[in-house]
Amino acid sequence: MTDRSAHYPFRTRILHWVTAVLIFTALFVGFIMVNSIGSYGALIGVHMTLGVTILAIVIVRAANRCTHRVPKLPDTVGRIEHKLVVGSELTLYLVMLAQPLAGWAMVSASGRPTVIFGSFRLPRIAPFDADLYFGLRQTHSALAYLLVAVIAAHVSAVLLHTLTVRDRMLARMTF
Repeated sequence: MTDRSAHYPFRTRILHWVTAVLIFTALFVGFIMVNSIGSYGALIGVHMTLGVTILAIVIVRAANRCTHRVPKLPDTVGRIEHKLVVGSELTLYLVMLAQPLAGWAMVSASGRPTVIFGSFRLPRIAPFDADLYFGLRQTHSALAYLLVAVIAAHVSAVLLHTLTVRDRMLARMTF
């Protein structure tokens, strides 16, 4: 698997790794934020900016994924595992889209403005409603844990293939 056709296109690899860094940062900031009283205001601004940035990049990634072919999976991936790969990829994309949208809707339902990059206000995507806010807050938290689980499964599968099966699965997305 040394030929260039076994790699994802350069643009896809850039979008993948930028998304990964932003998601890990957003999750870290989010987990710190909910356990921090003193820095909550500053952290929420960073967290919202990261979330909206992730949403924009994931939309670009989804468009890129729909318009560009991916390299063939290694021969070590069987038919059932191939279905799991496709299903997990779809799940990952759905959660990466749903998570920031749930956060944006949650902030909208809270009555606070959604402010990114320190001063840019986004429009509301949900009505001001305390019950809706509570439900969206629970959804946003549940999606965060689901995102961690899906990412852990994704990383574990890639590492299993790379380190155990030795089919250079990770090399498809590296530089």
